Amino acid sequence: MNNLAWGNLRNKLWSALGPLLALVVVVAVFALANQMQPGGGTFLRYRNFQSITNETAQLTVAALGMTLIIIAGGIDLSAGSIIALSSMVLALALQRDWPPSVAIAAAVLTGGLAGAGNGLLVSALRIVPFIVTLGTMTLYLGISKLLVPEGASEVLPGVEQVPAAFADFVATEPPAGWPISPSVCGAVLLAVLIGTLMRFTVLGRYIYAIGSNEPASILSGVPVPFWKILIYALGGMCFGLAGVYLFAEFGKGIPTAGQGMELAIITAVVVGGTSLSGGRGTVLGTVCGAAIMAVVGSGCVQLGLENRLRDIISGGIVIGAVAVDQWRSRWRG
Repeated sequence: MNNLAWGNLRNKLWSALGPLLALVVVVAVFALANQMQPGGGTFLRYRNFQSITNETAQLTVAALGMTLIIIAGGIDLSAGSIIALSSMVLALALQRDWPPSVAIAAAVLTGGLAGAGNGLLVSALRIVPFIVTLGTMTLYLGISKLLVPEGASEVLPGVEQVPAAFADFVATEPPAGWPISPSVCGAVLLAVLIGTLMRFTVLGRYIYAIGSNEPASILSGVPVPFWKILIYALGGMCFGLAGVYLFAEFGKGIPTAGQGMELAIITAVVVGGTSLSGGRGTVLGTVCGAAIMAVVGSGCVQLGLENRLRDIISGGIVIGAVAVDQWRSRWRG
């Protein structure tokens, strides 16, 4: 094997296994720290594992959508607002006695339309996605607030209007007959679907091509604006599905519930090895990145650390992940 082939193989192995190795290390560190505490050993218990996988699932659903966008060279700061808007639409639909399946479809479609709007603005205005989605973040938040009835602060369907399946969907204890939570199953199925799309379809190839070198893609005859709109729409549909998770968690629509979520989502994607420069990233990496953030959150709780210390640790992880990404880019270049 020549040096070039060996280098390519090494890079692929690192991209695939690096985030997984990082996850193992983070779990080991928190497990050891918890074990050394008086009355420790709770971190590795099965119930805590269930809690971590549930949190990972909810973050993964949104992070997979962001992965598509970032690999294509974009970013979406309105993700949290889209998630909240989708959950509001779901809450309103149930309040109006829509069938649950139709209400869920409406929430996912809302996310897709909002994402498509972002893609259209990015393509038509030719403004960097950071600025466009910074504006739509506030825009979609305002629309969510407009959906709240006069004199209320949230949309709360009646108990009889919300099927028990929503609560079972995100419950830490799996329902009878389920080995794991349905929310985790949903995230796994979505990860398989996105992974298949990225690996075996024309869209997947275009996502990597546009993110790696957009001018070259245009010169090659790729209709970049069309594909960007589609990519943002698919990302938005993932955010819409995350809105379903959000509603299932709270049982109501809260217009401000998504504020700050975009930071956690982008963090999971970056920690999972997706390059903010575009053109590089994997589904497995994103799942591992989401799991790492869930483990950090749970580990900090188990160790009795304050929220501010958790924020410091999370921020340090992000800076470290970006630093590694920059080092890899310079090393390859």
